[in-house]
Amino acid sequence: MAGKGSGKLVVTLPSDKEILLEREFDAPRHLVFEAMTKPEHVRRWWCCMDGFTMTVCEIDFRVGGRWRFAMRGPDGNEIGFRGEYKEISAPERIVNTEIFEPFPDNPALVTVTLVERGGKTYYRSLVLHQSKEDRDMHVSSGMEVGAGLALDRMEEIARSLSSPGAAATHA
Repeated sequence: MAGKGSGKLVVTLPSDKEILLEREFDAPRHLVFEAMTKPEHVRRWWCCMDGFTMTVCEIDFRVGGRWRFAMRGPDGNEIGFRGEYKEISAPERIVNTEIFEPFPDNPALVTVTLVERGGKTYYRSLVLHQSKEDRDMHVSSGMEVGAGLALDRMEEIARSLSSPGAAATHA
């Protein structure tokens, strides 16, 4: 499957229960990690579909801490996602649960790894669902388009953090 937006996102299905998202960022790993984990940055990239606004961005970034993101669509309905951080190894690995709130009994386990080579960051997000049906529902939701656009925006934010004056603003 090809990603949308810049086309840098590659989405594959390595097993009946998994979705793998891979992408290269033109930014150092510590800045990609910062853009992924700080609410002031997540608010700028996570909800990026036309007509949608992010209404909730709560991050308690510690093992055992919880997160919740919600967005409101053009129809006025709010859609929420939440989870718990299981493992954090800054700046290379985050493992967390992810629950799409309309289906609270179907949590997925998400493992994100970031590898830096030559000033670029290689992003890998493996989403493990409880069943093939859960995985297929996730894939058919349009997640590929949203993820492609969101990760494009996250790259822009990560790159902006290295610009002159950004260190004083985002320290």
